[in-house]
Amino acid sequence: MNRVQAGPLFGFVGLLALLGTLSATVGLSTVGWAVGALSDAVLSATLGAALVRHSAQGIGPAGRVTLVRAGIACSVAALTADSVLRPAPVTTLVALTVVALLLDVVDGCVARRTGTVTELGARFDMEVDAFLIAVLSVYVAPAVGVWVLAIGAMRYLYVAAGWALSWLRRPTPPRYWAKVVAAVQGVVLAVAAADVMPRRWAQVALVVALVLLTESFGRDVWWQWRHRRDTVPVPASRRALTGAPVTALALGLVWLALVLPDRAEEATPGAFLRLPLEGIVLVALALVLPAGPRRWVASTFGLLLGVLVVVKVLDTGFLAVLDRRFSPVSDWVYFGPGIGVLADSVGQPAAIAAAVAAAGLLVVLLVVLPLATIRLTRVAAEHRRGTTRALTALGIVWVLCAAAGLQAGQAGRVASTSAAGLAVDQVRLVRADLRDRRRFAGEIATDRMSRAPADRLLKGLRGKDVLLVFVESYGRVAVQDSSFSAGVDAVLEDGTRRLRAAGYSSRSAFLTSPTFGAASWLAHSTLQSGLWVDSQQRYDQLLDTDRLTLTEAFGRAGWRTVSDVPANTKAWPEGADFYGFDQLYDARNVGYQGPEFGYASMPDQYTLEHFRRRELAPGDRVPVMAEIDLVSSHHPWTPLPHLVPWAQVGDGSVFDAMPERGEPSDVVFRDPDAVRRVYGESIEYSMETLVSFLEQQPDPDLVLVVLGDHQPHTYVSGDHAGHDVPVSVIAQDPAVLRRVSGWDWQGGLLPGPDAPVWRMDTFRDRFFSAFGRRPQ
Repeated sequence: MNRVQAGPLFGFVGLLALLGTLSATVGLSTVGWAVGALSDAVLSATLGAALVRHSAQGIGPAGRVTLVRAGIACSVAALTADSVLRPAPVTTLVALTVVALLLDVVDGCVARRTGTVTELGARFDMEVDAFLIAVLSVYVAPAVGVWVLAIGAMRYLYVAAGWALSWLRRPTPPRYWAKVVAAVQGVVLAVAAADVMPRRWAQVALVVALVLLTESFGRDVWWQWRHRRDTVPVPASRRALTGAPVTALALGLVWLALVLPDRAEEATPGAFLRLPLEGIVLVALALVLPAGPRRWVASTFGLLLGVLVVVKVLDTGFLAVLDRRFSPVSDWVYFGPGIGVLADSVGQPAAIAAAVAAAGLLVVLLVVLPLATIRLTRVAAEHRRGTTRALTALGIVWVLCAAAGLQAGQAGRVASTSAAGLAVDQVRLVRADLRDRRRFAGEIATDRMSRAPADRLLKGLRGKDVLLVFVESYGRVAVQDSSFSAGVDAVLEDGTRRLRAAGYSSRSAFLTSPTFGAASWLAHSTLQSGLWVDSQQRYDQLLDTDRLTLTEAFGRAGWRTVSDVPANTKAWPEGADFYGFDQLYDARNVGYQGPEFGYASMPDQYTLEHFRRRELAPGDRVPVMAEIDLVSSHHPWTPLPHLVPWAQVGDGSVFDAMPERGEPSDVVFRDPDAVRRVYGESIEYSMETLVSFLEQQPDPDLVLVVLGDHQPHTYVSGDHAGHDVPVSVIAQDPAVLRRVSGWDWQGGLLPGPDAPVWRMDTFRDRFFSAFGRRPQ
């Protein structure tokens, strides 16, 4: 291996080692690994091409320093990409940035002292600077505004303009001021990323930096315009990349796409050192097929590979948020709400930018990967003899690794067939979804409760107001074995004592939810229908039937049925058509005049107080059955309101000043510990509000079933947290609790680790059985 090849290759291996270190220390998702590795692959290919064009024998001592800086910049890019899925380790990201900025000074000093200042070294140094600035601007943009992206894009817009206007490709005289301006960009962006100054001052500093950068590029453009008719040859480093570097880049892209894991925990250095059988087969086909079929096979292979990469990225996100893989049949419906949740976390501009970037990446993958496979197969066919030798050697290595069962860490075998396996899994998943539709139709039709008279099903609750209260994201992790559970437990234990003093008793256990991290409607429909609704396909299928729901049963037995969902901002026809609610309350018709709190359109206290005024006021009325959603504990869990005297709730304007005094979500979500803390505080607020509400309602005919809908996302609950959520029955009438005595639930609002656990779909029938006949 000559020195031209060694420099970029050693840099790429060093970057993989650095990514592995980050994965072992602060954690790194598959997306982060992919972005970091792909960034360095592009930089390495660019450097290799430049070395070839300049006939250089090596990168020199200063170039080695710049190569280290390039690896650090790619690591910062990996952390920045990772921050879209989960909170970024700010300290680590800023520390790496500072090291890269300091090395920018070092490589210049080394070049001057060793007499190795070259055009190639200066150009490489400039491109690494530009890349680091672009990455930092992407990281900072969610906090200070999308306009900051102009700082990172300036260099690349300038280069792109040069593709169309040849006079812009003319090299400009070196200017010390340009170096100062570049350094200012890095320093100001690093300070903004560290979040060590008030946001307003950070915005001012970034505006000044952008003005300086615009002036610097403007001066270069003006000089080039004035010298546009001079005949000066364009340097080789500015010509289009051709030949071996592009082939190497194509090989790297295809290899990364084939071995990219679909689980964050599998994204280790070993995962990228596997040998994919699919690549060997593709090259073998290139050797035996004529040119026309070869090109068709290569383009089809590349297109399918692009689709598989998209599926891998989606799997990573779904596993992180929903604790399951992406379903190609029905999960497309989650993208709209997902962008909304992201906007609640990092701000609307950043969410839109992320969505646009994701769409752009999708297009790039579906275009670039087919081009890469076409190029690889063409080069293989043109160099048939060498390719045959290499293919034979790789085939033997693959067989030996497969026979020995060599493992690449958690990612699986070194002799990889993961891409083919994923494709097969996707086909099986689609077929399984189609079979499940038929099976679920049979489960819907089998309902012995639908034949029982409704008054007999609910005889034990006659004359009672029954509230089914869902507390958003209230999972087992809130009450057990977490950094925030002690605070929640204290609220529940205190709430148990206070409710007892107000005349209420309670029993608690756990239900296993069909969903995790999101998609609350799956849990609601499961509890109401007595069916396991664990997918959007099942949910859509269920809503087209007349399956008996808890709400419908109460309605048939003479209760007034009410839905109170403050998160809804538009019509919800399924509420009446499927569930059977008589009255639907949402964000539009409850008279709320106060501020929003992140995702929550109103505080839980206002939701409960409005419901009390409209539906629980004493008088000549029929009993009420209601499903009420408390959404103050919905992601992103901040800013939070605080309790006010109930008499002061009014139209909600009493809450006006609270959001400004709370913690901004885009700041909180930079710190994993802060995210977990605010989640715990949001559950404390919701449960404290509910207890306080009941203290104001000393009603012997009030019965509540209070439960969570699902566990919070994995960056709060951790891996393998399970799907259990707490559930409590609260009532004053001893006869109500006697009817559930056979459930063996524990006393109080706080279920212990050994409390009973039921699947959520079993609750409906057990509820009907408990309250459908008198205890003996």
